[in-house]
Amino acid sequence: MSNYSEESILNYLGPYKGDTSTILRSLQLIQELLGYVPDSALDLVAKNSGVSRAEVYGVFTFYSDFRSTPPAKAVVKVCVAEACQASGNAELISGLHDHGYDIHNGSVKDDIQMEQTFCLGNCALGPSVMVNGAPMGRATCDKVLAAAKAASV
Repeated sequence: MSNYSEESILNYLGPYKGDTSTILRSLQLIQELLGYVPDSALDLVAKNSGVSRAEVYGVFTFYSDFRSTPPAKAVVKVCVAEACQASGNAELISGLHDHGYDIHNGSVKDDIQMEQTFCLGNCALGPSVMVNGAPMGRATCDKVLAAAKAASV
């Protein structure tokens, strides 16, 4: 688990010890700390919360924003919801595909990960993307790739 020991993670989760309602928050904290939630951390959350590993795994797999592997330096989320479809995201997705990125499979290339998401709340400026958490409206392939390359340095 990177530079963090089991003990340090349990200390980090300390305020939630024994609270079965904090599985989601505990997973969020681990992802904030490490950048992802390693498989072994599921056991730590279960131990700390006093629930089964299966319950923690169920929460972990329900939310698509949790990742089980370290993220690329640049993570690009491309909105595929209806408003962005109406704004022309097919051209954006096609352009990214032409550059070797498949948003539907979360492809990683040159330490840039492209993935699909459903609604970034930026519908009026579609097609919308998010690059390392920063929203971008009226996205074009060139703008997205430039931002992703800058973020991956």
